[in-house]
Amino acid sequence: MKTTAPTIPTPDDAALWHDGHLYLADQRILPQRAEFLVYDQAAAVADAIRAMVVRGAPAIGIAAAYGVVLAGRAAFVAAGAGWKTAITVDLARLAASRPTAVNLFWALRRMEALIAQLADGDPTGALLNEALAIHQEDRDANRRIGELGAALLTQPTDIITHCNAGALATGGYGTALGVVRSAFAAGKIGRVFADETRPWLQGARLTAWELMHDGIPVTLQADCAAASLMATGTVGWVIVGSDRIAANGDVANKIGTYGLAVLARHHGIKVMVAAPTSTVDMSIASGAEIPIEERDPAELLGCGGQQLAPVGCVARNPVFDVTPAALVDAIVTERGVVLNPTTEKMRGLMGLEA
Repeated sequence: MKTTAPTIPTPDDAALWHDGHLYLADQRILPQRAEFLVYDQAAAVADAIRAMVVRGAPAIGIAAAYGVVLAGRAAFVAAGAGWKTAITVDLARLAASRPTAVNLFWALRRMEALIAQLADGDPTGALLNEALAIHQEDRDANRRIGELGAALLTQPTDIITHCNAGALATGGYGTALGVVRSAFAAGKIGRVFADETRPWLQGARLTAWELMHDGIPVTLQADCAAASLMATGTVGWVIVGSDRIAANGDVANKIGTYGLAVLARHHGIKVMVAAPTSTVDMSIASGAEIPIEERDPAELLGCGGQQLAPVGCVARNPVFDVTPAALVDAIVTERGVVLNPTTEKMRGLMGLEA
């Protein structure tokens, strides 16, 4: 928690609470500009999540938790002792902002459980304490994930990552890039190859920016260049994050992750998925049940406001895919590591043994 007004975001500043307002680093304009947007209404936070001002499953959950704080404050001002009824509209708006990232719903359920316990007085302080706790717990979890993931790298190697699972996508430090940070500090990573990641170019815009900020050697590559790099034999791991992990260990992540895992298996390269347990959804048996968000085809038909495809071209724009558990060598969470995930192993991780 910063004691002075935020100015310029760093990679660890995806979301900040200061002086009664939520500050979100606008990830749509990085790396050209690093700026905060300021929010004091839950509906605007929901819009920010939908518009990808903030993205990355853990960061979405954190932003939503702070959105509930704003919703509770406004509901009490508007309805007094009836705030629990008044807040439901904003809770629904936040829940509808993105469909795939399970951390959004995990954070909202946690905030709603607190709401159910509160009296009719002003809920703002209690809600804020819970949101701050969610934020800090994610930071702490990412540090632990970094340590556990780095321990799996037995010798120095280059790695490939996809999309952005760094500090910007979380409460700080990062999941996949948290592993990279810890492993690089231990001398285990020579270079990170960051896929550019279409259509929003999170790898080119965000991952490269984060790694350069930290002084970690990074080379950007087109998504379709991964196979030729793997064939050189210099890459030992693919390390990615996740937006939702099913009970059997199937993993939903940014579109292109599935193909990367297939390529890795062919080349004898291991795949690590780094994510907090808030990303694990034990209510669904497999990845077949994960809702896959499809966004505006215009995101694929052009870039940076410039039309690239012919006018009238039809585009398919799923922004996630599901990597089967059979292609995942390790799922790394703050609770521990699951090697070659299965339903039984995931249940054990989550403390659900029969």
